[in-house]
Amino acid sequence: MIERQQTSARMSRIVKHNGMVYLCGQVGDGRTIQEQTRDCVGRVERLLAEAGSSKDRMLQAIVWLADMSDFDGMNEVWDAWVPEGKAPARACGEAKLARDELRVEIIVTAACA
Repeated sequence: MIERQQTSARMSRIVKHNGMVYLCGQVGDGRTIQEQTRDCVGRVERLLAEAGSSKDRMLQAIVWLADMSDFDGMNEVWDAWVPEGKAPARACGEAKLARDELRVEIIVTAACA
């Protein structure tokens, strides 16, 4: 069975299937990469909780940066947020994001609790 939560005509923020949780890309508010990343991972954490999962059950994360020069600043927040010993498989690349003010977008797949 496929369960979709927070669904609109365009997308679902959460999709659950076969013990897995798939989140749509999350962005954050703020001026600096650290502020946006902190807000972004907070949104990821809230959606995972709503789906019955948590950040220590993340399996994969895909991080898109508008500019790779923000890599260190994003990692500063990411490294403090990810539970020690529970880091997901992760990829990070540069991409043009949906709005010019966005600096980071994170897509997460996790196991259900």
